[in-house]
Amino acid sequence: MVKTEISLFLKNVPGELANLTKLIGEANINIEAMTIQDASSYVQELFKARGKSLKRIASVASYNSMRKDSAQFALIRVIVDNTDKAIDLLAKQDYLFDVNTVLTIELENRPGELAKIAVKFGEANININYVYGSAVGQDAKWLFVFSTDEVEEAARIIF
Repeated sequence: MVKTEISLFLKNVPGELANLTKLIGEANINIEAMTIQDASSYVQELFKARGKSLKRIASVASYNSMRKDSAQFALIRVIVDNTDKAIDLLAKQDYLFDVNTVLTIELENRPGELAKIAVKFGEANININYVYGSAVGQDAKWLFVFSTDEVEEAARIIF
């Protein structure tokens, strides 16, 4: 299913995630998927990508400085059941965020299921920017979130 993912930066200090999730929960918005990473690794990956593409927008020293500064923040990616309401709420609370279209796929919780999807994308020459997912219990289905620049094509292939 094609969904909207909200990406935002939070201070990397105790209580910030609690504040965000409490705000979302009190608004009766359900979190369907979430991933959190230290923002410095995000900046480091950005630097590597820019280096490979030869489209650097800053010097090595600038990226190293950004990486050190960004360790004070965490990059949160979240999918919720009411995106419009969540965006309105976050905007009113002065959170800095962006939105991205992603593909969510429920998979059986057994070996090789993720590989089947990755193979289909590879054969269609669809690059996966990032993926995250999880399941609870052996009998539960996995929910995976895929970010790709070709979301509509990826959805057509899978569904």
